[in-house]
Amino acid sequence: MSILETRHLVWPEEAATQAFAARLAALPALRDATIELHGGLGAGKTSLVRHLLRALGVAGRIKSPSYAVLESYELADWGGQGEVSHFDFYRFSDPREWEDAGFREIFARPGLKLCEWPEKAAGMLPEPDLRLHLDIRTEDEARLVRLEACTPRGQALLQGSLDA
Repeated sequence: MSILETRHLVWPEEAATQAFAARLAALPALRDATIELHGGLGAGKTSLVRHLLRALGVAGRIKSPSYAVLESYELADWGGQGEVSHFDFYRFSDPREWEDAGFREIFARPGLKLCEWPEKAAGMLPEPDLRLHLDIRTEDEARLVRLEACTPRGQALLQGSLDA
């Protein structure tokens, strides 16, 4: 588990989360990335995913995969390689559930993988390109964000998402 680069951000309001998601969505390296989203309940993981999916062109209802574990989306703009897999492992009680669910095949295919609660599938997931840790600052409810690039693709995503 190597970390090539780390950055810290503060998102003072929802618009900052949305702007970050829009910058991230514009990066070509996102098409085949794996991104882990860490943080407690209400930290903003699903909100960030919704903003990212909207920025990628997903229309209609975007559901949290809390009960289904996986929601998939096809993106026409990505030339046939537009699959986005949004995982929520919160309900896993054993990391082996990941294997039993057949997720290894999904991670072997091209496409964007967004993983909430990845610690619940510890030891089963491949190393992510980018890891986001979200926390809430109690005095003003701003989001404190730590971004960790774990691969060269993750570094490109980290650096590109910070460009204004």
